Amino acid sequence: MTPKDKPRALGRGLDALLPVAPPRSPGGADSGMFICPIEKIVPQKGQPRQHFDAAAIDELAQSLKDHGLLEPLVVRKLASDKYELIAGERRWRAAQRAGVLEVPVVVKDVTPARAFELALVENVQRAELNPIELAESLERLLREHGHTHETLGDALKKDRTTITNALRLLKLPARIRRFVIDGRLSEGHARALLGAADERAMESIADQIVNGRLSVRQTEALVRASRKAPARPDTKAPARSASVRDVEARLMRRLGCKVELDDKKGRGRVVVHYGSLDELDRVLALIER
Repeated sequence: MTPKDKPRALGRGLDALLPVAPPRSPGGADSGMFICPIEKIVPQKGQPRQHFDAAAIDELAQSLKDHGLLEPLVVRKLASDKYELIAGERRWRAAQRAGVLEVPVVVKDVTPARAFELALVENVQRAELNPIELAESLERLLREHGHTHETLGDALKKDRTTITNALRLLKLPARIRRFVIDGRLSEGHARALLGAADERAMESIADQIVNGRLSVRQTEALVRASRKAPARPDTKAPARSASVRDVEARLMRRLGCKVELDDKKGRGRVVVHYGSLDELDRVLALIER
């Protein structure tokens, strides 16, 4: 890669976005701060952050009513008489909800690609992206903007391995990614699921985590068990009652490993899976208490 082809650095983040000049009217390539009618501001298409907590927006809206908008939005000028958000969509949404008519903005003369990069930097610095949004944004920078794992790591002040591990979350099935976005699975749970035997095992264990509120350690035990379990024929298992699933979840929480309940009209067996002799000893110690 020649110096000419080298991807642009993402910048210093918020410090690079916000000027120290006093507010003034827009004009020129990089016009500092001015007061802009809120209806002239539009959100960035495909911006990194896609999910916003409604309760948090309401709380911020109340704060804006009490104290005003203390930090300007960062925008870029569009061909029409509009401005596209680069940074501050959460504040922009809250201002609308609070009935604010005008907001301070900083105008930056940047391309759409550069605007996306700056938006990613801001969200990463504020830790406002969920793990899936971050992974999707990093993948887009690799695919559309010519970055590598190394250049992204340098720009975001993160190790290359951190970038690589973040991108691995995109290997999860879509339904599990939705669980992470919704907060039903933590990033730790999601990373543990990547080690499961196959996609079917991932989804089965994810359902157990959500239903049984399993810890990351318990999840890792189930993942190990899935890799050692014999392959099953691809037939649909008969539906089990809610009471049977509840008992399985309670046993898994207690023992920290995969448990299956085979119930037939009130009689049956309990199958406890373990991944090593050490894990078996731990399970026995819990049972013998």
